[in-house]
Formats: sequence, C-alpha cells, structure tokens
Amino acid sequence: MASNGAAEKFYLEKEQLQADSDDEFQYEEVPVDEEFIPDEIENLDVTVRTIRESQEDLEAGLRKESTARPSVTHEPEVVDDFVRNFLVRMGMNRTLDCFQTEWYELQQKGLLHEEDVDIVPDIYARNQDLDNEIKFLKKEVDKYRIAAIKAKETYVKLRKERDYHRMHHKRVVQEKNKFIDDIKRLKRHYQQYEPTLHQLKRKYEVAMKEKMLAKLERDRAVGQVNGLQSTLKSMESFKGTSSTSLQGSRKGDNQDKLGPTQRALAIEREKRMEEDVGLLPEDFKRYPNDSEFPIDTGVNPYLSQSKAPPSHLTRTGGFRLSHTIQAHSHSVSGVALHPRKQILVTSSDDNSWKMWAVPSGDIIMTGEGHTDWVSSCDFHPSGAKLATTSGDTTVKIWDFSKGECVHTFTDHTLAVWNCSWHSCGDFLGTCSMDNTSKIWDLNSLRCRFTLRGHTDSVNSIQFVPFSNTLITSSADKTLSLWDARTGLCTQTFYGHMHSVNHATFNLRCDTLASCDSYGIFKLWDVRNGSEMVSVDIGPHPANHVAFDPSGSVLGISSNDSTIKMYEVASGQVTALYGHEDAVQCALFDKSGEFMVSGGSDCTVRIWS
Repeated sequence: MASNGAAEKFYLEKEQLQADSDDEFQYEEVPVDEEFIPDEIENLDVTVRTIRESQEDLEAGLRKESTARPSVTHEPEVVDDFVRNFLVRMGMNRTLDCFQTEWYELQQKGLLHEEDVDIVPDIYARNQDLDNEIKFLKKEVDKYRIAAIKAKETYVKLRKERDYHRMHHKRVVQEKNKFIDDIKRLKRHYQQYEPTLHQLKRKYEVAMKEKMLAKLERDRAVGQVNGLQSTLKSMESFKGTSSTSLQGSRKGDNQDKLGPTQRALAIEREKRMEEDVGLLPEDFKRYPNDSEFPIDTGVNPYLSQSKAPPSHLTRTGGFRLSHTIQAHSHSVSGVALHPRKQILVTSSDDNSWKMWAVPSGDIIMTGEGHTDWVSSCDFHPSGAKLATTSGDTTVKIWDFSKGECVHTFTDHTLAVWNCSWHSCGDFLGTCSMDNTSKIWDLNSLRCRFTLRGHTDSVNSIQFVPFSNTLITSSADKTLSLWDARTGLCTQTFYGHMHSVNHATFNLRCDTLASCDSYGIFKLWDVRNGSEMVSVDIGPHPANHVAFDPSGSVLGISSNDSTIKMYEVASGQVTALYGHEDAVQCALFDKSGEFMVSGGSDCTVRIWS
C-alpha cells in the first residue's frame, strides 16, 4: 500500500504472493516507539492526521538536533490482509486458497468497491484491547480485594486494641483520681492531729523529766533512810545498861497501848534482838570479804603522761588504715587494749572472744563459754584478767594465768550490754537490758549495789578514771552519774531525743561525750551539767564514742561504715573509710599513736 501525501489519496497495489511465503520468510522485528502511537484511533482521517503531525514534529526535531531520530508508524491493515492473516493463523489453508481465488477474480472484474477494500474497522482492535484490559483489571481487582480483606482484618484488630487501651486508660484515670481524693482526705485528717501530737509530745517530755526527778528524789530518800537505820542499829547494839533500861521503859509505855497479842509478840522480838546482839563481836561484818572503796582523790596519774597529738592528726583527723585483721566469723561487738602491752581483745557475735598481738595480728588466745553473743570486754587494770558480757544474761571473769573462766555472775535477767572495771580492780560495773546497772565485788563475789533509775535499757557504763563515779547511758534518752559507794544517782543529763548508745569521759574528766541512735553526738560540761556542743552526723546511728588521750579528738563509730573524727577545738568533722559494714566500736591507744576499730564486717582494723 502506497500513499500520495500531496493529493491525500490512497491506492492499492497488486502483489503476487507465493503459496507458503509466510512460513518461509523470516520477518525482521521492528522496535516500536510508544511515544508516537496514539492511545485511541477513531477513524482513518484521525490516523492520517496524527501520522502527519508526528512526521512534522519529527522533522522539526531533526532540524534542532544534530543526530537524527528514527520514527516507526503502525499502518492499520486492510480487510483482505486481515482475513488472510486470520486464516493463516487458524491454519485454514484450503479456505485461504478459495478466498484468494474468489477475491482476485472479483477484483479483476471490478466488482469490489472502495469501501469493501478499506482498512479493518477499529472496533475489532478496540475490542481486543478492551478484552486484554478487562483481564488485567480483573487480576488487579482480585489483588486489591485480598489487600482490602487484610487491611480490614488489621483495622478490626487495631480498633479492638484501641478500645481496650482506651478502657484501661479510663480505669487508670479513675483510680488515680480516687487515690488523689483519698490522699487529700487523709492529709486533711492528719493535719487535725498535728497540734495534738505536739502538745502530747511536750507533755510526755515534761512528765518523763518529772518522773526521773521523782525517782532520783526517792532513791536519795531511801538511801538516807537506810543510812539512818543502820546508824540507829549500831547505836542500839552498843548502848549501856542505862540506855537499855531507858528504852525498856519507853517500850513499856508503848506496849501499854498495844493489845495482848501484839504486846506478847513485841516482848519476844526484843528478847531475840538482845540475844543476837549480845552474841555478835564488836568488829562484826555481815560480809567479811567485801572490798572497801578507795578514797576518791580525783587525781589521774595518766593525765601527766598525755600529750598533744601530732599536728597532722589534729589538722585532718589524719589516721590512715595500716592493718586489717579478719578476726571473727560474725560481727565484732567490742574491743579492749591491754593497759601495758601491745595486746588487743575482741568480742564477737560468734559467742567467743579472742586475744591478738598488735599490730602483727597474731592470735594469742581464744575464750569460749558464753551461749550467746558476746557484747563487750574489758581488761582488768592489772592486765591479768578479763571481764566479758553476753546476751545470755551472764558476766564472766577470765583469768589468763589459769586460762579459764573463774567466775560467772548471773543476777541480770536480760542481755548484758557493757562492763567497766574500777581503777582499783576490786569492782566491776555492768549494764543490762533489764533497765538496771550493777556493781560487783570481786572479793566477795556478790552484787554490792543495783543502780535503778533508768526506765529503759542501759546501753553503756563506765567508771570515771580513778574515781568512785560511774556514767551510764540509756535508751530512755538520758545520761546518769552514780556514786558507786552508795548506789545513788547524783546527776542526770537531759538533751538527747533518741536512745543514747554510748557515753565516755575524756582523760581530764571535765568533758562528757555521748551519741545516740540518730547519729547525733553531744559534748557536756560535767561541772555545771550543761550541753556544750551538739553535732548531727546522721541519719545513720552512732554506736560508740572515744576520746584520744589529749582530749582534742573524738572518734565516733557510725553505722554508715565510717569513723567520724571530730576536732574539739575547731569543730571540724572528717571521715575514715575502710570498713565494709557498720563500725561498732573504736578505741585509742594510751599513747595516741594508733586506733583500733571493730565492725559488722567481722574485721578489726588498725589506724595509725
């Protein structure tokens, strides 16, 4: 088929086709440029116009570009070619021969009109394209349907989760609002009690103070009555016959006022008393082995030997950890230094005490005999004996020369916390959870006095050096001074708001230090009974306090595994770190050159 562009007419050219040319000829594949193919072809005029416009555009592009771009157009096939192609594609060769014979015959006769040999109507090609598009769209619809189903399932799941979380959020908000209302209501309720609590607290403190004062007055009065009664008895025993007859006449006057039975009993009582007194010697003593308290001179021979510590110690509290002894399998509760030798004794919750060489840490002796934890230990002033206290309510005296326990005191009814030797070595003071302290006589092996007055556990006791005075600290928040000769309380210190764990004197005996269970330690002026200094190193409890020999540095054992060093002159507080658990006790050497401490980490540490 050829075309004349100028006349815009089309002519058919006759071509002779061989029988099997379609099968023998190899057609060359021509690439099609989709850019120049229109999407829809309505009729032949539109097609021709489109082709011409494409050619014009191509020529304009060729003029603009140096390189030529090839163009390929697709010519629609005519009716006879369409029929031939269809028959060939269907393999209908005989029908094709018949069709060609009849077609060329009619063509030669001129019976075919121009519209009969025109191109194939576009509807067939359009139908084929639409069929392909329908198949493609069906596949896309199926794909989108599956995606929609999955999206719907996800949406339903997310909506359920949203509803669940929304309901949970509402419930949490309701509970929060309820708790807020309850807290506000309780806060208003508690605020109503606060003034009453403050008032009751003040009343309680006043009542406790009055109670302690009343007990002290009672104890003082009882002591005076006992002294007067003993004086009267001694006077009655050694009176002459004249005084006896005078008393007999007076008693006779009194007996006249009594009934018959009471008068007979009084006569028999007088006879017994006269016979007993007559049999007793003039130098009679009820307890002949009792020791006599030494005269209280108030002179401390160690005071002249004390010297000021080195400047680096007073400036920084500068002890440094030098040795560590793995002493016990349980917490170390107490330490004591030998009065003359480099020997250390430790007590522990493992029911035993041990003796060590310092600073080498070599073990010398072990004492076992208590059935419960050993709370404290103290060397006899001579260094030949040791006293230990325990949770089994006993106090034991150990003799190193015999290597055994020589006596056990069992008068306490609850755990015994602490012990302290008198400087003469004949008396031992102990304190207990049974609210009492006792003074033991080591010669007569009996309790000379029971110190009553504290209303709660007595946590520590100490003899003032070379004196007959003791200091006790108690869980009733007070400190008390006692006269060991009479067993009477001479002074009470008020000021702590919590249980007092320990108290001690400096070497001059003019300053008293104490610490409590809330980490507060205080310094007291003994002469006027007033508080000098109060320092809070809490909130961890302070377990033990100790002065160095010069009295210028105070060591406080704390539950926070440190030892606080307080400089009395400057008020500076520094901490010594080394223990891995609570520090239960610390003690300075008499020379002030080193310090030993024991803690709940089962170790004893030496600081120098």
